[in-house]
Amino acid sequence: MENTNETVYSMPRIGDQAPDFTAVTTKGTIKFSDFATDKWVVLFSHPADFTPVCTTEMSGFAQRKAEFDALNTELMGLSIDSIHAHLGWVNNVKEKSGVYFDFPIIADLDMKV
Repeated sequence: MENTNETVYSMPRIGDQAPDFTAVTTKGTIKFSDFATDKWVVLFSHPADFTPVCTTEMSGFAQRKAEFDALNTELMGLSIDSIHAHLGWVNNVKEKSGVYFDFPIIADLDMKV
């Protein structure tokens, strides 16, 4: 018997409108539709805070934030780490390397975003 209650998801494409959500971030609680008003948004995920590859990748975004700003583009990170882990990581990276992640990072503990 076929399960008719299944939700079918299709792969999003560049330019598709993202579904709206509200999430706790390093910049406070953000409603995506309010954050993304009249701007492009690069929403990217990373597996875990305090890891070398993720730190390098996030630092790369942070160091080029002015370029994204000039393109009317906001940055937003995401992982399943807690807000406390994110804030500790952001402060640690700033202290150790001088790079500040000046964009919100979503704490997606329940993996709903």
